[in-house]
Amino acid sequence: MLLTGDTKILLPTLESASVQTVITSPPYWGLRDYGMDGQIGLEATPEAYVDTLVEVFREVKRVLRDDGTVWLNLGDSYGGSGKGQMGDGTSANIDNKQSTNKGSSTGGLPTQYPGLKPKDLVGIPWRVAFALQADGWYLRSDIIWAKGVSFCDSYSGSVMPESVTDRPTKSHEYLFLLSKSARYYYDLDAVREPHQAASLERVKSPLVLKKLNKSRIETSQETDGLQWDGSPEVAKRWTPDGGRNLRSVWTITTQPYSEAHFATFPMKLVEPCVKAGSKPGDTVLDPFAGSGTTGIVAQRLGRDFIGIELNPAYVSLAQEHLEGPLFAHDAQESRS
Repeated sequence: MLLTGDTKILLPTLESASVQTVITSPPYWGLRDYGMDGQIGLEATPEAYVDTLVEVFREVKRVLRDDGTVWLNLGDSYGGSGKGQMGDGTSANIDNKQSTNKGSSTGGLPTQYPGLKPKDLVGIPWRVAFALQADGWYLRSDIIWAKGVSFCDSYSGSVMPESVTDRPTKSHEYLFLLSKSARYYYDLDAVREPHQAASLERVKSPLVLKKLNKSRIETSQETDGLQWDGSPEVAKRWTPDGGRNLRSVWTITTQPYSEAHFATFPMKLVEPCVKAGSKPGDTVLDPFAGSGTTGIVAQRLGRDFIGIELNPAYVSLAQEHLEGPLFAHDAQESRS
């Protein structure tokens, strides 16, 4: 289901405790004017932007189940000098799923207000995370989205070289995992990572194999006479869990979107959030739905979806994508 309008107005119309997980990327502060009344991101100060998101997520907490989670993606920006979209003379690496070249640059952030100098890194993600924590959310994990390099980076603007010589090129964003309660639903088995080669090498040790075999016999687990041959299939049988726990650094390439010429919220970033945060049949919410990427992944994984988007043009795109294929290659990978 897609709803068109201001999320601050539409969220209160949703049923309480009806959503299992929220996966979203709000408009980033001070980087883009979408020409829409009521848009978030054009607040005069970081504090005002943070206050706005805290207000939104209070309503998110109401619609979230007690064992629900929020996966919040945020990018950062720099104090304004009026010289460019990042406020320090560089162009912005905007990977927000709601970013589009049809919107206009804000022309730099404000240059004068207490605590922020031109060229200062604002720290928006952590400001928001700490404010939500202070408002009662459990801040469970900070996940680094390391933006992988691909042949299409020059097109998508994902990790383009910046015209700066006094700091590293920014190539990451944050994804925060928050929960409404101390105990919440999290399916760690659904998002396990393959064991590293070094770990599998250690399994070859006769002592380790003996311990594993002894453990399986004591717990009545059949080994089927399998012998270690280095294959992943046998490794899953010989290792206790079939994979290691998901790590907090995710290297994922940004996703170019030719229809609107902007980089979307990547499917591969959304997929582990859906898998870990919900079960088939649960409801996934994105209060800043953009082109509908969260909904596409949620539906392909057997979840229900509610999306809210202010821009009617994006709603039309999202509706089209939810009813048909988008990024066919990634869609095939999601089903595999």
